[in-house]
Amino acid sequence: MSDETPICSAKGCRATAVWVLAWNNPKIHTPERRKTWLACEEHREHLSKFLGARGFLKDVVRFDEWEPSGS
Repeated sequence: MSDETPICSAKGCRATAVWVLAWNNPKIHTPERRKTWLACEEHREHLSKFLGARGFLKDVVRFDEWEPSGS
């Protein structure tokens, strides 16, 4: 893992990320594939709703508890 501080994925946000939003677009990704967005406290709900409305959101995990699958 990198020593760099994780930054929120919300447009224009430079806050430290504390959440990992794991998602998958079933039209272009295999079912087990997980893409990730990072979120600060302020943007977690907004980004989760954006992905959830499209049926993409699979999991929301605290950054310090996230275990990447390697895909």
